[in-house]
Amino acid sequence: MKKVILITGISSGFGKEAAKLLSESGHIVYGTIRRDCETSDKINVVRLDLTDSLSIKKAVETVIQKEGRIDVLINNAGMHTGGPIETIPSEYIKLQMDTSFYGLVQLTREVLPVMRQQGSGMIINFSSIGGLMGLPFQAFYSASKFAIEGFSEALRMEVKPFNIKIVVINPGDFHTNNSVNRRHFLSPTNDSDPYNESFKNALVQIEKDEAHGWEPVVLARKLVKIVESKKPRQKYIIASFEQKLAVILKYILPDKLFSTILENHYMIK
Repeated sequence: MKKVILITGISSGFGKEAAKLLSESGHIVYGTIRRDCETSDKINVVRLDLTDSLSIKKAVETVIQKEGRIDVLINNAGMHTGGPIETIPSEYIKLQMDTSFYGLVQLTREVLPVMRQQGSGMIINFSSIGGLMGLPFQAFYSASKFAIEGFSEALRMEVKPFNIKIVVINPGDFHTNNSVNRRHFLSPTNDSDPYNESFKNALVQIEKDEAHGWEPVVLARKLVKIVESKKPRQKYIIASFEQKLAVILKYILPDKLFSTILENHYMIK
């Protein structure tokens, strides 16, 4: 069955691949961008800035005016800061939360009345493995994803009477533009920064993990199956065996032991 889909952040990575595959599967896809980029002519492009309330409202209105409905909202867009909690610039913290969490909340609130009136809908929220465990020197990225986890759990119960399904995606490391994009929002540490050595060591491991991650198309194919599923699961952890194992260990090991494992992985002495 053909569905009207609104997906955020299609300029690269998961969003780009997912929008392409969803449109090729016969769905009507509206993909959002902040700046000009090359996209498939099968995708309806919509301008959207998640830090701008008016932009969010206009994007939803555009889809409703043309299609009269929204069957699936995929909250994919976000950003990725990096740096020590103490010294990362406060404006990076605000931008992280405004984009990855508050923007997602505002867009969801704009779409919910449409889905309520339809009596159906699906909202897919992108969290992360970092939304299931706090990652060193990625604290505010993790915080935004932890917020998505709690928000989605509460939302799922509230919208159940209206036949609206809430799905959370937890990707592991993928080979995307994360490393490149994060470098625009790295804490400007230097030799006088007490966290400098630990941060640099951790950053090497973070970018190594991402460089050896899966290609975004792997997740995009899974996303098509989720969208077309009549009974999707509440959560999908799409990651390597080692990362899925880490999630399990997080919940069964003593906190101190699990912290030690993460510290060793990120070379924190």
